[in-house]
This record gives sequence, C-alpha cells and structure tokens, in this order.
Amino acid sequence: MSRETNIVEAEILIHNANIVTMDEANPMATAVAIRGDRFIAVGNESEVMQYKGTSTKVINANKRLMIPGLNDSHIHLIRGGLNFNLELRWDGVPSVADALRKLKQQVDRTPAPHWVRVVGGWTEFQFQERRMPTLEEINRIAPDTPVFILNLYRQAFLNKAALRAVGYTKDTPNPPGGEIQRDKKGNPTGMLIARPNAAILYATLARGPKLSFQDQMNSTRLFMRELNRFGITSVIDAGGGAQNYPDDYQVFEELDKRGEITVRTAYNLFTQHPDQELDDFKTWTTNTKPYTGSPYYRHNGAGEMLVYSAADFEDFVEPRPELPAVMESELFKVTEHLVQNRWPFRLHATYGESISRFLDVFEKVNKEVPFKELRWILDHAETIQERDLERVAELGGSIAVQNRMAFQGEYFVDRYGSQAAENTPPIKKMLSAGLNVGVGTDATRVASYNPWVSLYWLVTGKTVGGLSLYPASNRLDRQQALYMYTAGNAWFSAEEGVKGQIKEGQYADLSIPSANFFDVPDEEIKRIESVLTVVGGKIVYGTAEFQKLSPPAPKASPDWAPYNFFGGYDNSSKIEGSGILTHKSHLHTCNHHHHHGSGFCDLDCFVF
Repeated sequence: MSRETNIVEAEILIHNANIVTMDEANPMATAVAIRGDRFIAVGNESEVMQYKGTSTKVINANKRLMIPGLNDSHIHLIRGGLNFNLELRWDGVPSVADALRKLKQQVDRTPAPHWVRVVGGWTEFQFQERRMPTLEEINRIAPDTPVFILNLYRQAFLNKAALRAVGYTKDTPNPPGGEIQRDKKGNPTGMLIARPNAAILYATLARGPKLSFQDQMNSTRLFMRELNRFGITSVIDAGGGAQNYPDDYQVFEELDKRGEITVRTAYNLFTQHPDQELDDFKTWTTNTKPYTGSPYYRHNGAGEMLVYSAADFEDFVEPRPELPAVMESELFKVTEHLVQNRWPFRLHATYGESISRFLDVFEKVNKEVPFKELRWILDHAETIQERDLERVAELGGSIAVQNRMAFQGEYFVDRYGSQAAENTPPIKKMLSAGLNVGVGTDATRVASYNPWVSLYWLVTGKTVGGLSLYPASNRLDRQQALYMYTAGNAWFSAEEGVKGQIKEGQYADLSIPSANFFDVPDEEIKRIESVLTVVGGKIVYGTAEFQKLSPPAPKASPDWAPYNFFGGYDNSSKIEGSGILTHKSHLHTCNHHHHHGSGFCDLDCFVF
C-alpha cells in the first residue's frame, strides 16, 4: 500500500491481528482500517496506522485470528426470525436429561394458549443417551401446556395437550404423504410421521399461536444477533414452507428501513401454492427484479421450491420418494418463464434420480430459451450422480451443499450403507468438475444454524454424533472450507467483489473467532464462536475482551420467551477460555443483565 497525499481518517482501526483475508493478492495482514461500511486499508501496522485520527476507535485484536464474516449460502433466516422467540432450542444440548429439564422449565413459565416448541437443529445422536425423548416423558412434564417437538423432516412429537389444541382425534384422516400414528384403539399417540412428505409436520406447527408484529421484530433482531454470535454476517434466505411473500417479509422490510439488520440477507421467493406455482412466479417477475434492494436486504431470485411435484424430501429413514410423472411438464413451464425473465433460481434437489430428471428439463428449456450466464443452483444434492456434475457445469449451474448429513448421516448409513455415504454429497468431485460450490446449514428445521458445526463437518467428514462418513478424498482442508464459507459463497448472491474478503473497497464485514480455526483440534472446531463481529463497519457483537464494545442485546419479548432463560445454541461442552461463562448446563457469553434488566446474572454464572 502506498501512502496517499490526503489520507482519510478511519472510524475503526483494528490492529495486532492475525488476518486471513481470503484475498489472493494480499493473503495475510495484521491491521485494517474501516470508514463507513468499507475497508479503506488492509496491511501491516505501519501502513494502516496512517489512517488513525483523533476520533478513530482503535481496537487491539490481541494477536487473535481475524477472518471475513461468515456467509451461509442456504438458511431460513426470515422464517426462523419470525419464530425465534417462540422456540426452545435444543441445538448443542448434550443430553436428553438436559433437554427435558429445559423443556420442563419452559413449560412451567409458558402461559396459555401458547405452546412450547422445539423446532429442529438437534439429533438424537448428539445426546449422551443416544436416544430420543419419549412421548411418555413429554406428557409427564407437560400435562396441560401444548408441546410440539420437531425432529428433522422426519417426525414431530405432540403431547396430549397439543393434540387437543390442533384437534387431532380418532376421526382425523391421514393427510397425503403423512401419518398420524395411532394406538390399538385408533387414537392419535402424538407422533406425526412424514411418509415421506413433511407437510403434515409444518401444517401442524402452523396451527400454533404467532407472535405480534412488534414481537416478531424483536425476535428477528435476536435471531440475527445469535447468528452474529457465531461470526455470521451474511446469508441467503431460501424461502420456506408457510413463508408467504410479501406478507411474511414485512418485518425485514421494516428492519431494513430502520437500519437494524445485522445479517446481510439475499432472499429467494418460494412458491406456496401447489398447482398455482407458475401464477406465483408470473406475479413476482412482474413486480420484483433480482438483485434489487439495499446492501442489507436484496432480492435473489426464485426457489428453493419451484414446483411441488419436484419436492424430493430427504427423510433418509423413509424410502426415496418417486416424483410424479407430471413433474417434468410443470417444472418446464416454471423454469422457462424464469429463464425468459432472466431470473436466477435455485431448486431443492436431494436424490440423484430426481436430479437426472430435473436436468432433462433444464436441458430442454435451454434449447428453447438459452440459460446463457443465468445463475442457477441445485440445493443439497446429497446423492447426485457423477455423470450429472458435467451436465450441471455445461448449463452454467452451481450447487449449494449443507451439513444435513451431519444430523442424519446415521440414518442414511442404516438405509444405504457406509460405502454409499462416502460421497453424500460428493463435494470434492463437484469442485473438480469446475462448479461453484456453496456451503451452509439449511437451518433451522433440520440442521443447526451454527456455522462451525458445518465447517467441522466439511473438514472432518463426521456427524455431530461422531460417525465418520467421508474418506479424505471427500473432505476439505480448513483453508478451502473457510474460503467457501466466505468469498466463495458471495457468488451465490452475485456479490463477489463486494463481500467475502478483507480487502480495500469491500464491505467491512469481519469476525474474530474465539479460537484459531487453523490450529485447534478437530473436535474443538464446532465449539468456536465469535468474540467480535463487525457488519458494514458497525460492531454488532462482542464478548470476552471485546464485550464493552458490544451493543446490548434487547430483552426477548414476550417476557416468557425461552431465549430470556436459555439463550440460543447450547455450547455447554465448551472448553475454558477468556470471558466464557458457565452455569449448570448452559455455557455462553453472559449478557443476562440485558435480558433481566438487572446488573447481575441470576443463572449462577462464573467467569474463568
């Protein structure tokens, strides 16, 4: 960096850092200068200190690692934010005993007619007991308060109070593709099973009470803060069931107007109407243009649902669903319309057999209306066949993978065998085929939103339960995995060049992890959090020695919201470290005085 004649004054200067920039031209640095929402200098101490002025906030990174902010290329942030304050999270909880203790405490404080909900992010294999909770245990804990517990796309547990609340009785018929499990007398037991369609699970969950608009605002802010806690600064929202546009996007619209978004969000539009999908997209292509919006909230195209007949649900406990014959014609019409209107799109695609049929459709569309340089994405692609990787590449496509196998790999191995699991998905072969490959979580209803669990899966090839799925030939090294989670994922929202690197002129999005990702033992990767997160030049989260720089977390509303008592992801197995606090089962950054409105923590916390 050469000294300019008129050097502007930085607003924030961070120095004494070990910076991995993800910029090939300047891969390592020790200091950055930030003005507005951009990096204005990245280099060594003497170079960057030239930007220090009388009002510059100077932060000593204490030789910690600094990385670009993490970017999840497939998550359900908008839907997750609307419901975050309603949900008791079991993400990271180490045992069934701990999970049930939290459930009991939340049941005792939740007022009628509200439910207690555990909605995804956990697997039985994370528990010490290696088992699910039972309906008997749940009913004993909650005789009167409705409880709904979702496990993957596989099943939901409803206690007797929840069955009464939703009106499921002996006379309630099974919906298509779903089962209401019954006892010998024909009465519902409380177990709902996707066979293999998850619609029964989502439709039942949607019957519960919702938060008010103001509480949804608060809930979304807290979910974004929870993502900031792990160093996430950007995501692509992949739409989702019961996430209607534009109604369910009003909270994000308002937060964007207020300047209160702390996770940059590019959103895809997900059709909600079976047999009317083309009508939805015709309306949206008339009213909305891709890549429009603000730097914090922008439109990203169609998907991940394009037509319901193409939905190949990934419940690996169940046999692979055979898609109906009508799928091809329906998918052709929607895809043709999107390509004609130059709308980027993404498609949920789990199984290789389904993907081959999708590609037949896309190739047919391409002959009629060339894809040219249109960005399109296959999501998930766990069992994509190797010969189809070339077909994706020839059409200019890309693939976004998520760590769903980290949560259900054991089920896949039980059904298909360990050898079949070795390339689910075949990430290294995707990269060798020259594809852009995105990485993420698919949170919140299957995997957890914790990006470090996903990074752990990418580099170790292991499930959260410790099962080794992948040989070395299908694992990533840490540099490559982190590159994909930062600079690489920027491609999926057409933002390469403006984010994903610590580089002059790019958005000043960064994270200082609690441990050095490149040095810690494998098992410690999934315990990493962020101790300082900056989005657009603004500090949005801080803990440990940076806690005084952190904006306070708002108290969750309503008062009984689980977040006020348990926080989000449970890192109770975290090793000791600076500024880390623990109490009987949940270990976290202590911001409880923000939650409880007092100057002390009432959860028996202590500092190492």
